[in-house]
Amino acid sequence: MTLSPAGRRRIVVIGDVINDVLVKPTEAITPDSDTAAMIRACPGGSAANQAAWMAHLGAETVFAGRVGARDADYHRRELTRAGVRAHLAADTGTGTGSIVIMLARDGERTMFTDRGANLRLRRRDLPDGLLEGAAVLHLTGYTFCEPPLLELALGLLAEARSRELAVSIDPGSAAFLSRMPAGEFLRWTEGAAVCFPNRDEAAVLTGERDPITMAARLTRHYGTVVLKLGGEGCVLAVPGQAPVRVPAHPARATDTTGAGDAFCGAFLSRWLSGAPDPAILGSTRDLASTRDLASTRDLASTRDLAAAAEFAARIAAGVVTRFGARPV
Repeated sequence: MTLSPAGRRRIVVIGDVINDVLVKPTEAITPDSDTAAMIRACPGGSAANQAAWMAHLGAETVFAGRVGARDADYHRRELTRAGVRAHLAADTGTGTGSIVIMLARDGERTMFTDRGANLRLRRRDLPDGLLEGAAVLHLTGYTFCEPPLLELALGLLAEARSRELAVSIDPGSAAFLSRMPAGEFLRWTEGAAVCFPNRDEAAVLTGERDPITMAARLTRHYGTVVLKLGGEGCVLAVPGQAPVRVPAHPARATDTTGAGDAFCGAFLSRWLSGAPDPAILGSTRDLASTRDLASTRDLASTRDLAAAAEFAARIAAGVVTRFGARPV
């Protein structure tokens, strides 16, 4: 089935661009002295990573963000290399956001974050007509975590509603969500077509711990919930139907950085490649209308969505076997 109107397939992604510094000790850590380690500098940022994977896997993708002026050409080049049409505002007063990522032997991470120029992203940094002709607006939770950015995010959601665009949301950070007033993030993003929380983020949003319960609870707010569980795969849930588990693909983890971003980008690219109109799957105008449509043949079946999730799990499994969050 083709998308409508006019076969729209473009995804607009707005959010963080980051300089990642990956550190993986190759021996036991020696306090107060030297420890041998593998250290890699890579382009990152949750929203930028997701945009790169969407474009790499065939979706027409536009990205907008803010970086330090010194790094603007580098990040523009890296996004363009993945197939993204990038609009990067160059900040002459603040450097690009940076994250130092400490990797354990199993690939799990501890992250030290300085969001830098990302915190200064404003509406004036975005090109006029950015959402014109788009099918989906994609945002991460990082754009909701500071007052000036929250104003930008809420304005973009209002514009998406006025244009009847679908919205997809990746909550992004359990730590940031836990600092928000209870229930606010759900209220801000109510009615999004797809939400991609991980286990910890879903726990903050619902107060539950069981993945099936969390996913089902979140369908009160979203048209489709894809609850990411890392090595346990994901839980897929739509309103009015029992959630289903989609298994992970086996992989030996070297670096889990960006696996969730790759999953999100892969799911959306597959979704737009052949699914029904995203606006049917979950318009931001009215959540009730999404539930009313759940029993109609216009809504993508759980089987179709599960196929997108299985594809996303396969892409994510490849990411964890190497360093870096972007396509190579």
